[in-house]
Amino acid sequence: MESSPWSNCHGDMRRTRTRSSGGGSGSGSGSGHAVFPPQCSHQDQSHSRRSASTNPSPPSPVPSSQPFFRPMEPRVFDDDDPVDRTPRPLRDDQQYRGANADGGAVALTTHCECSALARDASADDFAVLVHARAPGMAGAVGAAAPARAPLDLVTVLDVSGSMVGTKLGLLKQAMGFVIDNLGPRDRVCVVSFSSGANRLMRLARMSDAGKSLARRAVQSLAAGGGTNIGEALRRAAKVIDERMHRNAVASVVLLSDGQDTYTVPRRGGYGGRDANYDALVPPSFAYTGAGGPSAPVHTFGFGTDHDAAAMHTIAEATGGTFSFIEDEAAIQDAFAQCIGGLLSVTVQELRLDIACVHPGVRLRAVKSGSYGSRIDADGRSASVDVGELYADEERRFLLFLHVPRARPADDDDTHLVRVACVYRDTATGRGKNVAGEEDAKVRRPWGPVTSERSVEVERERVRVEATGGIAAARAAAERGAHAEAVEILRHRQRSVTRSAAARAGDSTCLALSRELREMRARVASRQRYELSGRAYVLAGLSSHAQQRATSRQMMSGGVAEATATRSGESAGERSVALATAGLTTSYMTPAMLDMLGRSRRSRELLQQRQQQTKERRRTF
Repeated sequence: MESSPWSNCHGDMRRTRTRSSGGGSGSGSGSGHAVFPPQCSHQDQSHSRRSASTNPSPPSPVPSSQPFFRPMEPRVFDDDDPVDRTPRPLRDDQQYRGANADGGAVALTTHCECSALARDASADDFAVLVHARAPGMAGAVGAAAPARAPLDLVTVLDVSGSMVGTKLGLLKQAMGFVIDNLGPRDRVCVVSFSSGANRLMRLARMSDAGKSLARRAVQSLAAGGGTNIGEALRRAAKVIDERMHRNAVASVVLLSDGQDTYTVPRRGGYGGRDANYDALVPPSFAYTGAGGPSAPVHTFGFGTDHDAAAMHTIAEATGGTFSFIEDEAAIQDAFAQCIGGLLSVTVQELRLDIACVHPGVRLRAVKSGSYGSRIDADGRSASVDVGELYADEERRFLLFLHVPRARPADDDDTHLVRVACVYRDTATGRGKNVAGEEDAKVRRPWGPVTSERSVEVERERVRVEATGGIAAARAAAERGAHAEAVEILRHRQRSVTRSAAARAGDSTCLALSRELREMRARVASRQRYELSGRAYVLAGLSSHAQQRATSRQMMSGGVAEATATRSGESAGERSVALATAGLTTSYMTPAMLDMLGRSRRSRELLQQRQQQTKERRRTF
């Protein structure tokens, strides 16, 4: 793997220290400003305005004529750039048309586990699936595309001593890709940390000047020191909490390859189970429900030495996701997948409301994963706080109902539940109320009943049971019962493969079966579990609990082949191709897949240029 050309400057940078102001900066790497010597020959390249999907460019090098000088931090981080309130349409290559894009609203549907139930029969755990799908990012055919919601992004980057060399070069390359794919209404702040934490730049709009500043800030990164994740997150929270202006969407991306030894000292115990990782999470980042946290923290564990339990705890506590980047070369693809989602948020503060229709129907349970749910005391209504959805993103929740025997005066159909939702449209900032297309209902015929079972309900039931099995296997592996963990996962994999959905060739079940098989191998021994199994399992739990894509086993070669855009190929067909390549693709949206494709093409172009440079050098 060729390292980024940015890393060639790393060893030539001279750093001098600056004193911090009352706001105080950490004492770790990056506490000074970088000066680029004349030996650095990188030239500035203006950002191409052509579509990145048709002619992507690698991250732009940093101009040697404009060294990065980190200003002293103010006491209050209220120096962020003003936001642009002018609505602007997306480029053609940034538009995603979903199944319900013409309405521009969340689509709600329900599925009953079977279509009929005998009139003289009752059911205590009758399953109903509630399916919510976010609108796409394009309007009706021929209509002007609506503007997407701009993003406030704080990147929190580990520059401890273990990041020296190739890792740091790949991180800079990945950050260059992120910067290149942000729009002028988006804003970025870069925080670096090692033994301490530093805000390298204010929350700045990604205009041409802002992108140049961000690239120079990233290029100034130098590795050295310890790992203080807690201080880094406190600095990120300060940026988010004290900003003067606010974009509609805000998020934090945290990458680390090490273990915090400052906020959460390791106190022994198998797998660090005694550590209080909640101490790493600033109070303002704590997830509280549909209103959401101030900014979810999406964490990325880089390599095999990071503290997966800490990164998973941070993501879970803030409403973010945890991704495991095992292959160092895949860091840019992992960032691309995450950014593809963040740049396509269409729904915020989503709450599902469920109400029983027939007077005898009662809600017994709601399977909602990591999303908060509540059932009223009388069992007649319930709600699920979902929060934020990306364009075309889906959520599925299982309801278990008590359905009574039909009374003689009852109709031929028993209406079970009615579903509605309320949320805020991120593009307009306005609240919306949406009712489901129709009630969930079941036929009540006389005599024996033969009816087909719903594939949709069975698929979700299998997924929920598999997620429970993954959690149980993790608990077994943490206490050293690796044979038990393997057996739990084997049993769940067998259930998945025997399901009607899997036998019908369902791509979701195919991916889930492959994932469970991979987990079995990674929990089989203590050595394998501590090396990569814990991180892989926790990334899987994070993904399934939120029904959102995370990066796991994203090997660069497989992604390059599977994300290649083919003529007439749909996003679903690309997901199947990725699953067939052995990659974890559950919950990927069209926007995520598109950004993954851009990342692949960008890296290919960079590698071609590096190869051409090598060949030219050999000729002289």
